[in-house]
Amino acid sequence: MSENNTMPKSKLLSIQPEKKDIQVREWKRITRVMFGRIVVTGGALVILALILVAVFAPQISPYDPYETNLFAILAPPSKAHLLGTDEVGRDLLTRIIYGSRISLLVGIVAVSIGGLIGMGLGLIAGYAGGWINTIIMRVIDALLALPPLLLMLAIAVMLGGGLLNVLIALGIGIMPTYCRLMCGQVLSIKESDYITAARAIGANGLRIILQHLLPNSFPPLLVLITINLGTAIMMEASLSFLGIGIPPPTATWGAMVSSGYRFLLTNPLISFAPGVAILLVVLAFNMVGDGLRDALDPRLRGII
Repeated sequence: MSENNTMPKSKLLSIQPEKKDIQVREWKRITRVMFGRIVVTGGALVILALILVAVFAPQISPYDPYETNLFAILAPPSKAHLLGTDEVGRDLLTRIIYGSRISLLVGIVAVSIGGLIGMGLGLIAGYAGGWINTIIMRVIDALLALPPLLLMLAIAVMLGGGLLNVLIALGIGIMPTYCRLMCGQVLSIKESDYITAARAIGANGLRIILQHLLPNSFPPLLVLITINLGTAIMMEASLSFLGIGIPPPTATWGAMVSSGYRFLLTNPLISFAPGVAILLVVLAFNMVGDGLRDALDPRLRGII
């Protein structure tokens, strides 16, 4: 090989640091754009607070969430009970703190179930095409024809109550959106020139999927995952409010709102306090998802 065709060793060594510098600059740009709005920063702080409260619930809660006190039924806020007590004398603040654990667990597990199944089916449908795409997409269309809450409600009724069945119902309920989005992404990406070039040099289907389709399809799905974390928490609260979610005495925000609405005139905090917690957490996930979308897709920047 001639000397002119040989790349200098110093230039070879400089390629990798240059690639790392590009990645660092891109990460800084995403962080700067994402946290450029105060509402996104506030949402991230609320989510961080939710995680810390859920993890350290036994250390920061003043009472046992299942401990009843028949001498302090429906007690107003005081030094002993900062938010008062519920209809059986349980400390309201303690139950809200422990309810954050259920909400965080439901959000993470339900989105994981729905996301993995939905993205897997969407990837298969988009890449395979033909009759496989037709069958999968018609089933997804049938599921999307039903309102999400009604679909989750029907699945939860069929499966029965309990944490596991609620997680399955929520996962199936949010799965169609992942499948539809992933299929659309794959259909648009697989016709790109670099996919054609990968096929031309002999890359098999698995390599194309793992190295090209999945990485380039994931940014919009990441935004959907962030938003659906809040959606799953809200849907679980709705099912618990309707009485077919996680059974008592487990502390869940939706069940607390449901049990407290009878005392709105005498002790409104029983419903308002967990309701505000639901509102803040869902709003926080939506704001962070919107900021993440702005950072990953500059074309949509500033559009809520």
